[in-house]
Amino acid sequence: MRWPHKHILDIDQFSLSEIRHIFSTAEKFWEVNSRQVKKVPVLKGKSVVLFFAEPSTRTKISFDMAGKRLSADTFSLSSSSSSLTKGESLGDTALTLRAMNPDAIVLRHSQSGAAQYLSSILDISVINAGDGWHAHPTQALLDAFTLSRRWNGFKDKKILYVGDIAHSRVARSGISIFSRLGAEVRVCAPRTLLPYSPSALPAALYSDLESACSGVDAIVCLRMQLERQTSGLFPGLREYAANFRLNREHLELAAPKALVLHPGPMNRGVEIDSELADSGESVILDQVASGVAVRMALLYILLAGSKPEGTL
Repeated sequence: MRWPHKHILDIDQFSLSEIRHIFSTAEKFWEVNSRQVKKVPVLKGKSVVLFFAEPSTRTKISFDMAGKRLSADTFSLSSSSSSLTKGESLGDTALTLRAMNPDAIVLRHSQSGAAQYLSSILDISVINAGDGWHAHPTQALLDAFTLSRRWNGFKDKKILYVGDIAHSRVARSGISIFSRLGAEVRVCAPRTLLPYSPSALPAALYSDLESACSGVDAIVCLRMQLERQTSGLFPGLREYAANFRLNREHLELAAPKALVLHPGPMNRGVEIDSELADSGESVILDQVASGVAVRMALLYILLAGSKPEGTL
């Protein structure tokens, strides 16, 4: 298909056919990643800057590995090692990087809208790897891809997000993609950890975790975004865990063969019981593997141009 997007900023920019194209391309790279030699030459000569102005393990390493397995050159920059620490603006830092002539910049930033801003001042591809509370499109894609490999479509499926919905870009992007794919989405959280206008979410709201888990096909546990919260939103982590930590009893209320997801990093014993995180129902490590395949697909789609698929 003809790819119409120069940037990847928000899950809402994609049509359903484009999402399916990403999945079908990611499936090819899933196969590549299962080979003994996990490298293809499709992006040889391309360069990708990983500009992570906010801490990250999974997303950063995933993009780095994705670029390298496509034979692109990747260069990493963090906030602490950049001139941002000397007072340089995000825009000036981005323009400096642009002058070095990379083909794409992958940006993670604590401010919502940072990726959109860079896309407005740069003439190269910008990929949003998470911006503030706003969006995390590649996480939504990899979560949906993970479940699509287990399920034959999303119709009649019920997916529950549990935890800090208000401060979670993962939840915003995930709720959007799953509802558009045809799933019924639920959210469960303390009222203080829901958005200011929760009725605007395309999701059913629950305050009781047992009721929320009833009959669902997948449960996504969210990390408490303590770095984005103000004090007083809930009494403490012990009280939160007593009411909203996912455990085996909750999963037994779900549909048969229900799956458990977590975008990481996990706080075991707070958002999820350790036993459940390591159980057969958990697809948390599958999410990590999906992340490499999906990000390979996105870099390939954006940067490969007219290269034939036969080179895969």
